[in-house]
Amino acid sequence: MRKTLIVLAAALFTVAMQPAIAQDTSMSFFITSAGPGDGANLGGLAGADAHCQSLAAAAGQGSKTWRAYLSTSTVNAKDRIGSGPWYNAKGLKVAENIADLHSSNNELNLDNSLSEKGMKNNGRSDTPNQHDMLTGTQLDGTHFTDGEDHTCGDWTKNGEGSAQVGHHDRTGGGANPTSWHSAHGSRGCSQANLVATGGNGHYYCFATN
Repeated sequence: MRKTLIVLAAALFTVAMQPAIAQDTSMSFFITSAGPGDGANLGGLAGADAHCQSLAAAAGQGSKTWRAYLSTSTVNAKDRIGSGPWYNAKGLKVAENIADLHSSNNELNLDNSLSEKGMKNNGRSDTPNQHDMLTGTQLDGTHFTDGEDHTCGDWTKNGEGSAQVGHHDRTGGGANPTSWHSAHGSRGCSQANLVATGGNGHYYCFATN
């Protein structure tokens, strides 16, 4: 019995002395520093994801798999982005998991929702205002089911239509002005209309791994 206890104590000591595995706090969330430039026509989800991947690669994070936080008429944005946690370009944790991301506990705001370059995106108080982020998403991170177009034809239109947007600075107008992902609809799907509404075709990118 005494020998067993000694062996067990030695095993516990060995485990305790092992260094803790460091949490990876490298960038796993960002706002696109630039949109593709064709309004809300992002080339569908595949094109939007590819743009995220390209921007991340240019910032030295191309080994991760990146997805755009976008819903379509059948796909939920929250189901596309992995399980977290997510960190911005400065190593700040903006959300622990999906539930945290869609709660009041997340750290998404003007100061923390940075681009892949670690830069702030223009907010409502800046000129030009570019706080609208394309999402096509309801408050719970799911796609709309009312039969209306909230995604500019599943991110393939650059003319008539509308896209649901969020406010990365958590302020402004609309039904939910403080929502980072579901504040109001855009005036249209063209680049000019996105700009006129208070955006520039930017959106959120998350690493799934």
